[in-house]
Amino acid sequence: MVRDSITEKYKRYLLLEKGLSKNTIEAYLTDLQKLSEFAQTRECKLTDIQFSHLEEFLAELYDSGISPRSIARKVSGIKSFFRFLVLDRYREDDPAELLEIPKIGLKLPIVLSIEEIDNILNAIDVSTAEGTRNYAIIETLYSCGLRVSELCSLRFSNLYFDEGFIRVEGKGSKQRLVPISDIAIQKIKNYLTYRNKISVKKGSEDIVFLSSRGTAISRITVFHYIKKYAEMIGLQKNISPHIFRHSFATHLLERGANIRVIQEMLGHEKITTTEIYTHIDRHFLRQEIIEHHPRNR
Repeated sequence: MVRDSITEKYKRYLLLEKGLSKNTIEAYLTDLQKLSEFAQTRECKLTDIQFSHLEEFLAELYDSGISPRSIARKVSGIKSFFRFLVLDRYREDDPAELLEIPKIGLKLPIVLSIEEIDNILNAIDVSTAEGTRNYAIIETLYSCGLRVSELCSLRFSNLYFDEGFIRVEGKGSKQRLVPISDIAIQKIKNYLTYRNKISVKKGSEDIVFLSSRGTAISRITVFHYIKKYAEMIGLQKNISPHIFRHSFATHLLERGANIRVIQEMLGHEKITTTEIYTHIDRHFLRQEIIEHHPRNR
């Protein structure tokens, strides 16, 4: 087992010094626990692991059929942990320094067309409190390009409707201002008629989107309803809340928005993360040419 003192120090390091999100920290600690269990089978302390142990550990991961993308994340976590051990002087050398991260092929995210988004929204029964809330949720996800975690934690104190902006707290508690459309504003206001009748639990008073129990709506609940509406219209794509964020960025790029602006609105730290949408855009342009060029008819 990883010693609790080291685990807690490493956790604080990831949170306070690296500024990683809660989900990323949990993933890193889970992977670290698996490495610790592997070390036990080799009668080796985690802090005494050598490069040969790490090679053997990764070989087992490859043999188990784990995808290169998942292995790449685990390698990143391992490298982070041993850098921490060196920084905090638990050891002088870094056995993970020469570990190679698997090359990952470009995987283009799934995107919805504007028509598909409209069909999903039209499938919602807005005569109910639940439907009015869900319509506002999906409209906000798409209009603002939010992560589902950012939507679930959205607060009234971060709504600036008069100015047409919302303040979003993203990964690593980094905040950004994102424009919000008049349609999304109106849909949120429609939902507030019902929200004001909910008995809100203590601590959730400032949260915009609530469950029927009066607590902040969960990511799982949002995922459930989006899947439900997709099934209602017979959509065959593998849909999730994140698909509206991808669609938001792609539709902006298709209509000539500057990629740096999209990067800022999505809250991407690196432009390379946003550049994946340029590949989608090129795919879109190729399809347009194939469909409309006279030589392809």
